[in-house]
Amino acid sequence: MHNTIPEADLFMLARLFTRPGSVLAATLLSAMMLPGAALAGDGDVPDNLAERLVVNGRAMPVSSVTSTPLPGIFEVQLESGQTFYSDRSGEYLLVGNLYRNADGQMVNLTEQRQQRERSELVAQVPDEQTVIFRPAGEVKAVLNVFTDTTCPYCRQFHEEVPALLDRGIEVRYFAFPRSGPDSEGARQLARVWCSDNRSEAMTAGMQGREIDSDETCSAVVNQQFALGRRIGIQGTPAIVLPDGEMVPGYVPVDRLISMLALDQ
Repeated sequence: MHNTIPEADLFMLARLFTRPGSVLAATLLSAMMLPGAALAGDGDVPDNLAERLVVNGRAMPVSSVTSTPLPGIFEVQLESGQTFYSDRSGEYLLVGNLYRNADGQMVNLTEQRQQRERSELVAQVPDEQTVIFRPAGEVKAVLNVFTDTTCPYCRQFHEEVPALLDRGIEVRYFAFPRSGPDSEGARQLARVWCSDNRSEAMTAGMQGREIDSDETCSAVVNQQFALGRRIGIQGTPAIVLPDGEMVPGYVPVDRLISMLALDQ
């Protein structure tokens, strides 16, 4: 997807950084514990930190660099949606979640930030670029669901959409061809998005029937696939709850209602 550093190399780095006994991860953790370690300072992001993040002579595809509550440690987000942490120099890297231990509770700051971003990004997509199944009455909550018509668990989820509608839950579908933009799933989704009646086309695709559309809307499918990758989706269905929490895989209706804290 990116021409700077192959995704396989990034996953290799993630495994290297996080595996038990990792020298790189241990080095950073040790540095954080040393007296006088280079962690002191303000929260201003170094101007050239992104440029310093080079692996095997290739620049990482950095999307953003932000400060954290931990002095001298910065959160780096890649264009692929992956997140890791770096010191000011870009020499020491750590893959994992940043927690805050306060008031007797462990708060996952990394997940909190990711949830806010997911919620904001899916909200920015106009309704006319999605496939919506809306309740007849009051909408109590909205589920943003990344789906693929060739995915068996997506089809199982779609069978329960009427039950969700009965409970006041709106389902807002995004395209996410799990085998990539050149797959059969991508081609089917492109036909769904170009159909005159997208909801009927989506149901037809989920049921394995012919999708009534002579045109394809590959551009929007590719855009939503890229969005899904950015927010960390690796498979389908992937459900984004109203607060931005992501629930991977098929989830029964009653459990979803429980997650939404709605009366059954």
